[in-house]
Amino acid sequence: MKISFVIPAYNEEKYIGQCLDSVICEIKRSKVDAEIIVVNNASTDKTREIVAKYANVKIIDEMQKGLVKARQAGFGASSGEIIANVDADIILAAGWIEKALKEFSKNKKLVALSGPYIYYDRSLWINCLVWVYYFVGYAVHFFTQYILKKGAMLQGGNFVLRRTALEKIGGFDVRIDFFGEDTDIAQRIQKVGQVKFSFLFPMRTSARRFSNEGFVSTAFKYAINYFWVTIFQKPFSKKHNDIR
Repeated sequence: MKISFVIPAYNEEKYIGQCLDSVICEIKRSKVDAEIIVVNNASTDKTREIVAKYANVKIIDEMQKGLVKARQAGFGASSGEIIANVDADIILAAGWIEKALKEFSKNKKLVALSGPYIYYDRSLWINCLVWVYYFVGYAVHFFTQYILKKGAMLQGGNFVLRRTALEKIGGFDVRIDFFGEDTDIAQRIQKVGQVKFSFLFPMRTSARRFSNEGFVSTAFKYAINYFWVTIFQKPFSKKHNDIR
């Protein structure tokens, strides 16, 4: 299966280079059929200039600012059977691609795969606290997905979707600005197949939002928007702060 990496990028000159280096390295190592699409989302810094130096990376411009709009634009420009939605500040771990393709190959009913974050710029203690948060979230996910059959859990910036399933649900909801976008996709896409969250599918990323807004505040925002989308089909938070 061909895998398409879609990477939204708004003023990501600090991170986009290491992100692309890690993705390219893993594509070469795993020897898979893959493409990389960076969506330049109204950047005013050197993001586009940096990406342009990578010969095998496709750049598209989405001048209407917004994470979900950028994801949708990238999806529209992609051609892979599997769509890997990652953020510009991630570092792809060894074996990530093989794990994703193996999961989708062995289970034809699987439509979405996700896993937790590991914050490479924070201590082991902080990461342990984050994983406690994930375990609580997974318990809620299990209840809502398998008991209530009303929602599921995906980690924005570390989720992979089957193209045919994403097409069936009409793609991303571009009315959503930021918070709740992953919960919205999980809730809608589970109607056409299986959603899996695996702790064996982690993604390394920066903790810049936690650092700027605080762990408790950020955790609360993600939690309230998860429940709001699950119950009311729309996010609680209409806006977010750009952390750059």
